[in-house]
Formats: sequence, structure tokens, C-alpha cells
Amino acid sequence: MSATDTTTQERPISRRGPYAELFFALMRSGTFLTGFAIVLFWVICALFGEHFTPYDPLADDIINALSPPSAEHWFGTDQIGRDVFSRVIVGSRDILTVAPLATLLATIAGTALGLFTGYFRGIADDIVSRVLEAFMAIPVVIVALLAIVALGTSKATVIVVIGLSFAPIIARTVRSAVLAERELDYVAAAQLRHESAFHTMFVEILPNVIPPILVETTVRLGYAIFAVATLSFMGFGIQPPSPDWGLSISNNYGMIGGGFWWTVLFDALAIASLVIGVNLVTDGIQGALND
Repeated sequence: MSATDTTTQERPISRRGPYAELFFALMRSGTFLTGFAIVLFWVICALFGEHFTPYDPLADDIINALSPPSAEHWFGTDQIGRDVFSRVIVGSRDILTVAPLATLLATIAGTALGLFTGYFRGIADDIVSRVLEAFMAIPVVIVALLAIVALGTSKATVIVVIGLSFAPIIARTVRSAVLAERELDYVAAAQLRHESAFHTMFVEILPNVIPPILVETTVRLGYAIFAVATLSFMGFGIQPPSPDWGLSISNNYGMIGGGFWWTVLFDALAIASLVIGVNLVTDGIQGALND
């Protein structure tokens, strides 16, 4: 048996495609699986929580207001007697609707801008990049105030505000990846075939910059969850009577001084756990892509 045959036997050629390799790498990642389990738990709560909560999350009960955690009310009740456990479970629905949609909007807009600026470069790149940098310098709260004046307070407003705020960050990441891809032979071949710029950007280059887009999107999702909670806490986001976590903290944080810690603690832990879960998923994806 020759040395070549021995090497071939020792190193069998993988028949898996790149996406299959990524999938199996994720399935071997404890970090990803832990984060995925946390996120999946909250997704299930968002979809089906109202069917297994012991109380109506919107029903008040003044007689039992500010009751501490007990066998009857596992997480206690808030200042108007609403069951905190039921509100935490059902409250995941709004944040897991708004944050992913805002992240999706940011990803679509940021990817399109990044492809445009990275592919054409020149004066178009300079102008768009300067505009994006100026927009990134504006705090999200200011953008939210301007959007509320123009569009009114609603979930759609929160989605637009967060999406437009995060789009420049994703655009910058995509632009960097496109600048590297633009110099490769397959792009030159597409130009020699007289393919349109649209075809070259979205058919030739885009599939090759999916990994950094995927990582950046999951990172932005974690920030979007915090942004939704922050805007709701400040009164610019999701409005009453929603059991949204940020809104619940806003309505009850004054109770902490009176010793009624449970009215805020469990909503804060829910936000933290969801963000941690998303960040673990992000780390798992990044690690799998780097393997």
C-alpha cells in the first residue's frame, strides 16, 4: 500500500455541505445548546404561555395587592393585585415579537446598504458611510422621540426605531466583508460576463458574506431585547395594559423602596436570562463558524 493510499484512508473526504457542517458543529456546542434551550423556553412561553398560566395576567385583585411570593402566587402580586408569574410568562410575547422584527428590519436594511457601499466604493461609499456614521451618533432615545412625534406610540414605531438604529452597524460589518470579497476572482468573472451590479451583489457576493451577517444579527438581537425593554421602561415603547417586562418594571420600580422587591425582580431576571440565552447562541454560532 502506498503512502498516498494510507493518507487517503486516514483522512476520509467529508461529503457534508457547509451548512450541514455548521449544523453538526452547533449540535456539538454546549454553549449553543444551552443558549438555544433558554431562548426556546421563552419562545414557548410567548406562543403558549396564556394557556398554562394560573391567572389572567391583566386581571387585577386589589384585595391581594402586593402579596409576597407564596404557594398561591409563586412570584407574588403587583400593586394592583395582578399575578407576577402570569405576567412574566405572557410578557415574553411582546418582546419576542418586537425585538426579532426590529432585528430583521435592521439586517435587511444594513445588508443592502453594506453591499451597496462595499461594492461601488468611491464617492457613493464616502457619502453613505458619512451619513451612517452621523446617524449612529444620535442616541436611540432621541430617534425614538422623533419617531413618536411622527408616527405615534405603537409596536410598529418601536420596530422602526430599533431597526433603523441598528441598520448602520450591520451595514458597516457587511461593507467590510464585501470589500474583501470584491477582490476575489469570482467577482471579476461575473463582471467579465457582464452581469449586472445587482446580480453580482446579491447572487455572487451575498452568499459568501452570510456568516458575518448571521453573527452580527444574533448580536443585534440581544441588544434589541435590551432596547425594547429600555424604551418601554421610559414610556416610549410598548404601552399598557401589556404585561411587557420593561413596562412592568417601569410601573413597579417605585415599590422596591417599600420592600416589595418581587414586583420588579422577576421581570428583570427574565430580561437578563433571555439576553444571556441569545448571547450564548451567538457565541456558539461564532465558534462553529471559526472551527
